[in-house]
Amino acid sequence: MPEKILQTMLQSISPDRIKHEGEVAVIGLGRFGSSVAYTLIDMGYEVLGIDTNEQIVQDHADALTHVVQADTTNPKALKQVGAADVVTAVVCIGIGIEASVLTVTALVDLGVKNIWAKAITGAHGRILQRVGAHHVVYPEAEMGKRVAHLITGDVLEYVALDDDFVIVEMTAPPELSGVALRESGLRAEYKVTVVCVKQAGRQFTYADPETVLSPSDLIVVAGHREDVNRFADPDR
Repeated sequence: MPEKILQTMLQSISPDRIKHEGEVAVIGLGRFGSSVAYTLIDMGYEVLGIDTNEQIVQDHADALTHVVQADTTNPKALKQVGAADVVTAVVCIGIGIEASVLTVTALVDLGVKNIWAKAITGAHGRILQRVGAHHVVYPEAEMGKRVAHLITGDVLEYVALDDDFVIVEMTAPPELSGVALRESGLRAEYKVTVVCVKQAGRQFTYADPETVLSPSDLIVVAGHREDVNRFADPDR
């Protein structure tokens, strides 16, 4: 899960903009869950990791703030390990849709205010929302979309901020070389914005109307999905 998504998870908690504090509960420490947990640790957050598997709990005991074994489908068990005290919980259970749904239901019963849940299918996601998940993510589907864009164009990185707005990192197209962005007609023709640029051997910096690109420059472009896809298409 990209860091941007994790930041959104912690900041846009509910319509009441509840401030996040304390540990984040990450339930299910498989590949996805452990990735979420370790990224949160790297971002400076405390993590309560919960899994039903004793060996998995032991494997992560030295890396996370707290790690416990519990039946996550049982509200009483979750309460005993401290899950009722968190503001944010992420249900990362990948195998067993029933366990995923029951875990979300248990968190709802405990009054957790910001519940994120991983869904495998659209139907799974709709059920999670109906039982009380505040946010549902589809990591496999999102990764599939990202990889498809990476292998079919000049795109080096692809991040969807929502259903219709994306940011991509790509090599500057040849037709933009040697021309100030103000004079390129980029906004008029493609309806996208060059947000920042990285010249060879330098760090990324903000792009402005006077920025002149070179063929080897990397650029970060933002815009609506269809417009960015059209701009990033090498056969445009």
